Amino acid sequence: MQIAITGSSGTIGSALTAKFNESGYRIKKIKYGSSADDSVQWNPELNWIRDGLFEDVDSVVHLGGASLSQGRWSQSYRKSIVESRINGIRLLIDALSRTENRPKTLVTWSAVGYYGIRGEEKLTEESERGSGFLSDICVEHELIAEKALELGIRLVTIRSGVVVRSLLGAPLIGQLSYPTALTPFKLGLGGPLGNGKSFFPWISLDDLVKIYEQAVLNSDMSGAYNAVAPQEITNSDFTKALGRVLNRPAFFPVPSFLLYLMFGKEKAQQTALASQRVIPQRLVYEGFEFLHPEIDSALHAMLKNS
Repeated sequence: MQIAITGSSGTIGSALTAKFNESGYRIKKIKYGSSADDSVQWNPELNWIRDGLFEDVDSVVHLGGASLSQGRWSQSYRKSIVESRINGIRLLIDALSRTENRPKTLVTWSAVGYYGIRGEEKLTEESERGSGFLSDICVEHELIAEKALELGIRLVTIRSGVVVRSLLGAPLIGQLSYPTALTPFKLGLGGPLGNGKSFFPWISLDDLVKIYEQAVLNSDMSGAYNAVAPQEITNSDFTKALGRVLNRPAFFPVPSFLLYLMFGKEKAQQTALASQRVIPQRLVYEGFEFLHPEIDSALHAMLKNS
């Protein structure tokens, strides 16, 4: 089996590529860059992709695009997100439509940002979309991706939560890096963001890679899946768990106004302070076995692998 992957150099892409390589699958990395570089395959910002890129490819995993969490949401960065993510999926679908021997499967990213800020409402894959910039990006991306169905391609959309992974450069609660977040904890000054009551939809990197792998290999999977752990926790629960793992106190909160100053009010509200009680309903119903169903287990694994 040959699997094409966009965004293969990112956190999820690197881990997934390694997993597929271990299993003996052939990986075709779709590299982003300049068309003048023969090793490059596409550039969504320039609306360019090499002809015949997906001929004889069995499955495509689409992870590419500008980060939704890094940087402030300036007008220029919003443009980068739209051009890379929305233009990216549109360009990919167009390339698939012109492919004679098309892939059988397309697995593509999305995020729990699809649901917007919803407080204590339980959110399953059947819940309606939310509002805000993140929701708009996810919804438009999913709508364009659905055109793969018209091409006879099985489509799986992964709406992932916050990824708990190795400390080395990993995002925490959308924007804060683990090294940044761990420093106050090690000094005994760690604590929740805002009032700490926001629901915190999370997933270990190991489980997210496993979900993507099964989405590629299991022909029975189709449609949207909430890629979050089954344990429902709040932001306060998360910081307490991190404090336990590090054997440090976790009762010094980071006030909302400080997050507003750091990331801008809109971004802070839709990411670090957003409450999203997301349930992995379909994964649980279909019998998915989580490697790290509880946050303490995921954090211990994260620290062990750092």
